[in-house]
Amino acid sequence: MTAATFAPGELSKRVSPGTAARNVLTLAWRNLVQIKHNPMELVDLSIQPIMFVLLFAYVFGPAMKGSVEAYLPIVIPGIIAQNALFAGMSTGFGLNTDIAKGVFDRFRSLPIARSAPLAGRIIADTAKQAWSMAILLAVGFAIGFRLGTNVLALLTAFVLLLTFAVLFSWTSVYIAMKVNEPEKVQIFGFVVIFPLSFLSTAFIPNTDGIPEWLAFCMDNSPVTQLVTAMRGLLVGGPVLEHALIALAWGVGIALVFAPLSLRAFKKRA
Repeated sequence: MTAATFAPGELSKRVSPGTAARNVLTLAWRNLVQIKHNPMELVDLSIQPIMFVLLFAYVFGPAMKGSVEAYLPIVIPGIIAQNALFAGMSTGFGLNTDIAKGVFDRFRSLPIARSAPLAGRIIADTAKQAWSMAILLAVGFAIGFRLGTNVLALLTAFVLLLTFAVLFSWTSVYIAMKVNEPEKVQIFGFVVIFPLSFLSTAFIPNTDGIPEWLAFCMDNSPVTQLVTAMRGLLVGGPVLEHALIALAWGVGIALVFAPLSLRAFKKRA
């Protein structure tokens, strides 16, 4: 009798769809449980969003709108959107960390779906982003922000934000697959996402007084479209057109970076 041998990853090709789904959920839970062993991750999920809300509200609120309360309907949706973009970078950071530490190599030797490590990471990070949004809203309510719509609109805002964040996170997944150090994923976040979030109306009510060419770029930014839709859902205003444009941006980004990421992922795996 001869022992059966399998090439790396061969077992992962033979799992059933039900098994693949269980693999994905198991690895998603693994990524969430890691927070218990790495409490510093709570800084990104909780403390940092709280600091952003308090600093922007109390430092810029009186100067921008005359009072903190008047500025909160503008800044809370903006900070929520910015935080979602930065949180999306954690997907790439976590993936690259697993690759650098050899965790992916260990996954290859297990009879699991080949896509499970990537899908599990994305699902876990989506749950983390929902937590961050809840924290931001809770702090906002504590300092005077009030919902101007209803609970259904609030839930829709959650869905819109998380959908856009998942679509946009493919950029960080691609970077994670191409670089050899997790820190380089963070550099990408600061170089690209930081200016992208500020070159929008995330922290200002409109682009009045801004040079025409810059105002055009800001008004058509995907972040501006997302923030405007979020404001409409949370405090009232136009929603549908801006939400569709934001999602169109997200789908376009995913159509470019998801195939590139999956191709790079297959080479890694």
